[in-house]
Amino acid sequence: MQGYNVIVVFNRQLDRVLMCKRTKEPYKGKSNFVGGKIEKGEDGYTAAYRELREETAITSADISITHLVDFNYPLDDCFVEVYVGKLNKDVILKEEKHPLYWSGFDNNFFDSSQYAGYGNIGHIMELIWLYKDNQLEL
Repeated sequence: MQGYNVIVVFNRQLDRVLMCKRTKEPYKGKSNFVGGKIEKGEDGYTAAYRELREETAITSADISITHLVDFNYPLDDCFVEVYVGKLNKDVILKEEKHPLYWSGFDNNFFDSSQYAGYGNIGHIMELIWLYKDNQLEL
């Protein structure tokens, strides 16, 4: 079973979330969180920090992430691990292949015409709001 991850990155002020605009399928042209494949033998946190560094230049010195939730897709023989964190300092982003941008929260993250994942972006954001005051260290 192939593993993937997505990492939800908030800026220091907690008023923006980092998104990328996909340049290839799946979800070409739609906004998504950053992330990628979990390599064979890699644990989830190692893979998440690696993908974050590769896709944005954000390192473990810039952010501490928490494992939020997993999505299992037996019919596609894959799973997705979701991580979340807040930057502890300002960073200079460096794109790997998908353009990066900071988004406000006044968007409908459930809008499948704009966001990847058939509503999963919205679901993930709702979980973050649910847990942010007592279980997430944001």
